[in-house]
Amino acid sequence: QVQLVESGGGSVQAGGSLSLSCAASGRIFNPNIMGWYRQAPGKEREMVATISTSGSTNYVDSVKGRFTISRESAKNTMYLRMNSLKPEDTAVYYCRYLRINIDSWGRGTQVTVSS
Repeated sequence: QVQLVESGGGSVQAGGSLSLSCAASGRIFNPNIMGWYRQAPGKEREMVATISTSGSTNYVDSVKGRFTISRESAKNTMYLRMNSLKPEDTAVYYCRYLRINIDSWGRGTQVTVSS
């Protein structure tokens, strides 16, 4: 199994920035895809950004140009840099590891953006 621990959430005013980290441990193999997902109150969980071991990235349209996903394979760590935050970015952000038959999730970290 793979264990994931998110950190870096918090509260910020609109227009501000935050950085999230996700540390992975356990049976980690390549290739794999890691990603950030979020869930706002009363809404379904949605994909925010994903990154493969080769570095290919994918973003939801609402965060393109504002968020940047990256990873350090040597440290088994993934990051999400969030700039120009908006109140609608408020959610619990989850880290995900996906490879063949392994689908692991972190417990999440709260991001709150006030107007």
